[in-house]
Amino acid sequence: MHETDMTKALIGTIREWWDSQPEQPTIQKVHLIVGAFTCVEPASLQFAFDAQTQGTFLDGAQLVIKDVPLVAHCHTCQADYRPDFGNQYGCPTCHSPMEDIRSGRELKIDRFECVNA
Repeated sequence: MHETDMTKALIGTIREWWDSQPEQPTIQKVHLIVGAFTCVEPASLQFAFDAQTQGTFLDGAQLVIKDVPLVAHCHTCQADYRPDFGNQYGCPTCHSPMEDIRSGRELKIDRFECVNA
């Protein structure tokens, strides 16, 4: 379950930012962008976040996950498409292998929602 390790890194990154603030705000929401091709299970990430933030500066904060679909570009057809996971990600029109991923690899903090204490 790599979501546990990812959550530890996420909390560490947020902690660094929070510690650098002159008035350490209460973080109400953490917005993440998670691409479908990252192999991150949002439910597992949510569970790990809830468990690891209990009793910390993030206790009670809500994790908001925006899912980003996998979108590829076929150079043969010159078209964007959503690869079928069961079809080896090939182009549904010409069956060329997936060469160019346009979205779906994102895994980043988008923003926080905070209130000053």
